Amino acid sequence: MKKKNPDNEGGTILIIAGPTASGKSARAIEVAEQKNGVIINCDSMQVYDGLHRLTAQPPEEDLEKAPHRLYSALHPNEPCSAGTWRQMVDPIIRDVLEQGKTPVIVGGSGLYIKALTEGLSPIPDVPDEIRRKAVALQKERGNPAFHAELEKRDPEMAARFHPYHTARLVRAWEVLEATGKSLAEWQKEDRLAPPDNWNFEIEIIIPERPVLHQRCNDRLLWMIDNGVLEEVEEFARRVESGEIRTGIPLLKALGYKQLLGYIRGELSKAEAISQAQAKTRQYAKQQVTWFRHQL
Repeated sequence: MKKKNPDNEGGTILIIAGPTASGKSARAIEVAEQKNGVIINCDSMQVYDGLHRLTAQPPEEDLEKAPHRLYSALHPNEPCSAGTWRQMVDPIIRDVLEQGKTPVIVGGSGLYIKALTEGLSPIPDVPDEIRRKAVALQKERGNPAFHAELEKRDPEMAARFHPYHTARLVRAWEVLEATGKSLAEWQKEDRLAPPDNWNFEIEIIIPERPVLHQRCNDRLLWMIDNGVLEEVEEFARRVESGEIRTGIPLLKALGYKQLLGYIRGELSKAEAISQAQAKTRQYAKQQVTWFRHQL
């Protein structure tokens, strides 16, 4: 059930979604130029500063063609969930609509899109310390024992997941720890819906598999030729100095581990490129499956 959220600033919000390397950014530029649009990021990695090239953020020439918002908006240490992004994007959309322009949401983070179009359960953000303790406890106990512990405290959530659904079990545990209430109870609450007079038009770009795979491969090579190795090396230095925490989401950016392996002499350049390309193709495949079933 959605909680009504009337708002005076109504209008059409365009959403351009699809897997990585599908051509979303080029399409967004085209649409923004046609419809007096402002491009708003909906990618969980591009919201962070620090790995501009590796996360395929818009190059300077694209920034000159249309206004862009929510790119490199957060320091790498700051947590960003679908709920956090929703809180950041709402006032931007309102501002764009008030100016008589068209919000053009572009990205591949499907959960962020659903948070915007369908609303969110009003689950408070979990403090980082509680999340870290939940992860540490799961690693210490192991999957079956951790599942059994959750079953004692929250049998409804434990029954939903296999003992090796690690991320989901940790999520259920951390919400219970942070709020004293089961995730199942939070999910029954009225969803915080978008304003009734916001009209969403969604375009999903899914190229044919051979085309998408080739784009994934070519983009990685373009990154190599345009300074991504230096960017990764500098980011790793900031992590090693303690400026950037370990365990942050941005360290899972596609290709980071493999390219850092080459920089450190653990992989040949050819091995690093091949493995990074494979990871990118695998992720694109997962995104395609999600979009086809969820949107």
